[in-house]
Amino acid sequence: MRPSTQLLFIIVGLVVCAVIVLYPPSLQGGQKTYEVKPQITIPEYRTDTARAIDAYEQLMQRYMDLTERNLFEIGAEIRVVVRKLDSIDSRLNEISARIANIEKAMGIERPKPSVEKKSQRKAHDIKVHEKSSNRGP
Repeated sequence: MRPSTQLLFIIVGLVVCAVIVLYPPSLQGGQKTYEVKPQITIPEYRTDTARAIDAYEQLMQRYMDLTERNLFEIGAEIRVVVRKLDSIDSRLNEISARIANIEKAMGIERPKPSVEKKSQRKAHDIKVHEKSSNRGP
């Protein structure tokens, strides 16, 4: 080989090395771009007032549910009391009828309510009413 061909191979080798060093993106396949779609959701911004209103609404709903449940329980208890009072009333009617039959058989007359007690009671009710109306606002 002649020295000029050797020199030519050396120069070509240097040029190839220079091209490799100066253009690295061409060897890496170019610049890559990626499209990123974030899937993060941000909750809506709420003020303290809105949160307070929501908390109040929840509290009132719970209070209404509790009140409704208590009213149902009270209604059931009242029905039980009414049944018991009805049975007491029927027994009192039976006892009153039996006493009336006994009095009739023995010839005992029932005492009539005195007129004085009724008039005294009315006078007392009038006095109480007058006292309460005199107090005023």
